[in-house]
Amino acid sequence: GVRGGVADRPSAEHEQDHPPTPSQNTVQAPRAAKAMPPKSSKASAPEAAAASSSSSGGGRNSNRPKGAGSTSSSSAPSTGASSTLFSLTWISALLYGAYFCVSWAYRIRLQAIEEYGPVIHEFDPWFNYRATEYLYLNGAEKFWSWFDYQSWYPLGRPVGTTIYPGMQFTAVYLKTYLFGDRMSLNDVCCYMPAWFGALSTFLIGCLAYECSLPENTGTTLVGVLVEALQGRRTDTSTLDTSGRRSRRVVALGLSTPALECAVFAMGFMAVVPAHLMRSVGGGFDNESVAISAMSLTFLLWVRSLRAGDNNRSHWYGLLAGLAYFYMVAAWGGYVFVLNLVGCHAAVLVLLGRFSRKVYLSYSLFYAVGTALAIQVPVVGWTPLKSLEQLGPALVFVGYQVLYGCEVVRIRRKLGRADAWKLRIKVVSLCAVVGILLLVVFTPKGYFGPISSRVR
Repeated sequence: GVRGGVADRPSAEHEQDHPPTPSQNTVQAPRAAKAMPPKSSKASAPEAAAASSSSSGGGRNSNRPKGAGSTSSSSAPSTGASSTLFSLTWISALLYGAYFCVSWAYRIRLQAIEEYGPVIHEFDPWFNYRATEYLYLNGAEKFWSWFDYQSWYPLGRPVGTTIYPGMQFTAVYLKTYLFGDRMSLNDVCCYMPAWFGALSTFLIGCLAYECSLPENTGTTLVGVLVEALQGRRTDTSTLDTSGRRSRRVVALGLSTPALECAVFAMGFMAVVPAHLMRSVGGGFDNESVAISAMSLTFLLWVRSLRAGDNNRSHWYGLLAGLAYFYMVAAWGGYVFVLNLVGCHAAVLVLLGRFSRKVYLSYSLFYAVGTALAIQVPVVGWTPLKSLEQLGPALVFVGYQVLYGCEVVRIRRKLGRADAWKLRIKVVSLCAVVGILLLVVFTPKGYFGPISSRVR
């Protein structure tokens, strides 16, 4: 029977015939205490309000159907379903916007081909096509030693050592391994600028997305400067991203408002004149491929510095070095990419953002990128001899010195003052060695002049 019910209560005669034992009294006493709450002379205000509300609404609640009480509990699943539906709708709209920007970036660049056919135009694209044709017909070994008597007539031109061959090798690779007999080499060279123009549009959108993530925008420039002056550094992995900086995951791990920034960046890149004029169909020139390599390098470099990802993000620095190598092979403007990354790495040190992750990212980028860049015949040892490229090299050496000082500081458990004394001593010694090297190698003509691109 139900505990405490009428059916379980013994009668008076039964209680007289069978008096309760002491053990029963000891067990039932706590139950009686729990069943009867203690009396108080005055009820509290919340209790009185609850009692009045229950008494006034008792008639209405008694007439409510049995399933009416589940309305509040069923509202949570319906809210989650509507939120999921809205997220899927919103991300579909954003993905369509990205597709719209990239597709129209490609269509705009095909206008010359649609009107005049797959014809290479301008002077440099014609020479680039001739070089690509020679590479396709004769192979890479003969290409490196090719002396073109029809260029720079009557002097001629050693093409293998005076050309950035990245675009030519890309065209031959696409023709040989992707299209084959379905597309001629001329058509591949005509369509390549439009292909890479659309690719650059997409990569710029990815770069804008990475830079707009809450993980990378958790601090302000003023806050970083104040922390640098105070000699401390905020751990961005523990920042509170609540409020206006919160990351709202839409779907597939993507977040807003970074997605909106990416779509708008794609729209700008699709029509910006500076890029449009260098990626028109038929304009088979170095910049058409190099802009994509430049965008990919910046994207991977920024990704290698993402806050909160300290275990594997530095490997993106290695990939950035590979993308930088492709940039070097495609265009002589690689100097600007190298210096921008080097300046960014130096500014991170000045702002107190130097860490093991930053050290590994830049070290891998510079070591891999430079080691591969000197393999390009037209570049050679220029990254270690040219004046406009020595700045990133000095940043690389400075990173090794700073990281060595950090290792010594941690092992010896030095304080802030002792750590600064150690850094000053090591930096002074390195400066003296650098001045001696300049005195020795400068008269011998080891360092080349500033190139015409920088002047």
